[in-house]
Amino acid sequence: MEATARNLGSNQLTSRFWRLDRRPQENIEDGCLSVQTETIAPLAEGQVLLRNIYLSLDATNRLWMEDIEEMYMPPVPLGAPMLGFTLAQVMESRNPAFKTGQLAMGLGHWSEYLVSDGTGLMPMDRPEGIPLPLAFGALAIAGPTAYFGLLDVGRPQPGSTVVVSAAAGAAGSCAAQIAKIKGCRVIGIAGGAEKCGWLKNEAGLDAVIDYKAEDVLAALKHHAPDGIDLLYENVGGDILDASLSHMKLGGTVVVCGLISTYNNGHLQGSGPRMFHNVIMKRLRIEGFVVLDYLARYGEAWAELIPWLREGRLKFRVDVVDGLDNAVDALRSMYTGANQGKLMVQIGSEP
Repeated sequence: MEATARNLGSNQLTSRFWRLDRRPQENIEDGCLSVQTETIAPLAEGQVLLRNIYLSLDATNRLWMEDIEEMYMPPVPLGAPMLGFTLAQVMESRNPAFKTGQLAMGLGHWSEYLVSDGTGLMPMDRPEGIPLPLAFGALAIAGPTAYFGLLDVGRPQPGSTVVVSAAAGAAGSCAAQIAKIKGCRVIGIAGGAEKCGWLKNEAGLDAVIDYKAEDVLAALKHHAPDGIDLLYENVGGDILDASLSHMKLGGTVVVCGLISTYNNGHLQGSGPRMFHNVIMKRLRIEGFVVLDYLARYGEAWAELIPWLREGRLKFRVDVVDGLDNAVDALRSMYTGANQGKLMVQIGSEP
């Protein structure tokens, strides 16, 4: 829907959105979400009306659909709109922090329009010389996740051997390249010849391991004979075990995600088989959530934007057209079908 706010003859604006109707059992089964339509009410004082342009699809979206104990945020309630990070244009504003016509990004809904009091949203200037999908894809979630996870949590030193799992993914590819920019030796783990070739030839990693075609532990021993200083973990399961088996004494493990467990019901099950190496190798393991860093996004952008402009940070976007295709697109993430940052284009760019 591309209509300007409140220009309908009835003075009513309608918005289509995805509603969470039941919680997934394993995969995101048919019937878990449905498309609904709502009427947008006139704004109250302090509110802003946004027209969504791009929706970021992230592995953690699957977790938000479940009622999981100890989650970092409440689950999406049944009967409520599905949550996701969006880039939107302000159509009307009764909030002094947002001006009509400007761009804003933050945690919103899988919807055409959104009314918000501004909580969790921030204005976003269009970076000069960077296409809008690239800017949103790299600067909203993936880039800051990689930046803070690697540098704040991981704290690598120049010359460190860094291993990144799911290295062809959005956050993984950024983390691997930032490690290279900071002077580290970087080994990426990814699935398939195309993704591994891109990491080696375009992203410039020192070595790449194809977990679909190689023994990961044997390959790690070959490419990092002295062990791993820093592991940036996105996957979990057997790949995490292989890396834990080859950590250096006093090494660091940054846990960004565990995507291999999100669709199989194992998230709250037993930990990795090689967890005893935390003791044997005196490892430091720390998890993080990028939502904790929203107030510091400017620090990340100050470096990420020049790297993108200069071509030092390569970033691929995989844009799916149309809100109706959001669920199928998210499902594809858990099979590795996407190449780069997965997004849905909901509306036209301003």
